[in-house]
Amino acid sequence: MPRLTVTQLKKKLKAIKLLALDVDGVLTDDSIYFGPNGFEMKKFNVADGLFIVLAMRAGLEIAIVSRRPSPATTTRMNDLGVNHVLQDHLDKVKLISPLLQKLNLKFNEIAFIGNEIMDIGLVENAGLGIAVADSSKELLKAADFVTKKPGGGGAVREVLEYYFEAVVKDPKSYLR
Repeated sequence: MPRLTVTQLKKKLKAIKLLALDVDGVLTDDSIYFGPNGFEMKKFNVADGLFIVLAMRAGLEIAIVSRRPSPATTTRMNDLGVNHVLQDHLDKVKLISPLLQKLNLKFNEIAFIGNEIMDIGLVENAGLGIAVADSSKELLKAADFVTKKPGGGGAVREVLEYYFEAVVKDPKSYLR
C-alpha cells in the first residue's frame, strides 16, 4: 500500500473527529511489569499524554481501544481525562462501533494508531490508519501512514503535532 506523505496526512487529519489509540506498543513501549499478586505497571510517555490532553481541549475526541483490560490503563486515562476507554475485546472494530454510534460518527471520520496484527481490522476500517514505527510487518503493510517514532517513544505526540498543524491551532494555546 502506498504511504501518505506528511502533506497528505495533514489533509486527512483535517476531517478527523476522533483519534482512537491502542495502548500496549502505542502509548507504551510494549512492556508490562508484573509484581506480587498480579500487580501491573506500565510506562506511559508523558509527552504523548500532554498532547492527548491538549488535543481534547482543542475539540478532538480521544478513545482508547485495547484488547487487553488493564487497571494501569484505566488509571492513566482517568488521569488524562480520557472519557472513552474501551477494553477487553479482540475485535476492535466491534469494540469501537457502539461509541461511533453514540457520537454520531462514521469510520471515515476516525483515525486509529496501532502496532500489532490485532489492529489491522481497525486500521483498514478507519478513515486514517496509522502504525507506529516499530509495528508488526503485517500492520506496516496495512497502514496509510507510519510514524517516525516508536510506540511509547512519542509516536502519538508526533501524530497530534501534525493534527494541530492541519487544523491550524497552536497547542500552546490549550495549556492551562
